Amino acid sequence: MTSSESADLFARSWSLYDHITEHNYMFHQEIYAELSELLKQRHDAGQYHMLDLGCGNARYLVPALMESLPGHYQGVDLSQTALDEAADYLVKLPSVTLTHGDLLRAVESTSDKWDVIFTGYALHHLPAEDKAKFFQAAARCLSAGGWLVMVDVVRQERQSREHYLEGYLKFMRETWSKVPPDQLDEACAHVESYDFPESRSTLNEMAQTSGLNRSRLISQYAQHHTLLFAGDQLKY
Repeated sequence: MTSSESADLFARSWSLYDHITEHNYMFHQEIYAELSELLKQRHDAGQYHMLDLGCGNARYLVPALMESLPGHYQGVDLSQTALDEAADYLVKLPSVTLTHGDLLRAVESTSDKWDVIFTGYALHHLPAEDKAKFFQAAARCLSAGGWLVMVDVVRQERQSREHYLEGYLKFMRETWSKVPPDQLDEACAHVESYDFPESRSTLNEMAQTSGLNRSRLISQYAQHHTLLFAGDQLKY
C-alpha cells in the first residue's frame, strides 16, 4: 500500500474507526490500560523518549502518556489530517515532534536513540521483508534496556494467511454489529487486500535476528496481541 493510499484510507475510514473504538471491537480499552501500566514502569526507571510509529491522532495513547510523561515524544503517520488532530491531543506534553511520513522510512532514518518504540495496528500492513527491515532498524535505534512495544493482529502457528483472513472476516461480520453495512464492507475489503499478519514465532525470529533476543507477551485478545521486544538488557 502506497503512502497516498494509506492517507486516503485514513480519511475515508475515520467514522469507521470511531465505531470500532467506541464499541471496543479491537480491544482498545484493555490494551491501552495495559500500555499505561507499562509506561508507568518505564517512567519509574527514569525519563524516557518515545517514538510512536503509525500514531494516528494518538488520542487513545494520550491518557497513558499524561500519567507517565515522556521527556520527548515523536509521532509518525502517513495522514496529515491525523497528525493535525494529534497536535491538539498532545498539546500538554512537554516535548512533541510530529512527522508526516512512512513508519519504516522513519525508523530506518532516525539518528536518535529511543527508550520506547511503539507501533499500534500498523506493522501487519508491511510485507515480510519490510517487517524484517523494521526490526533491524528498531534494534539499531533502541537505547540500552529499551523496549519495542507492538500492538497488532497475529496469525496462529502454521496458519495460512487465507485461513487467518477467513476467521478474521467472520469475526468482523459477526461481531462488529454497530458498524454501518457499507463501512463494514469497506473494512472487510481492506483487510482482505492489505493485511499480512505473521505468526508470533515468525515475529520472534525476526526480532532475534535483529538482536532483540528477549520477548514478552503482554496480552492476547483473540487475534489481537501486545508484544514487547528488547535486547539482552531488557528491564521490566
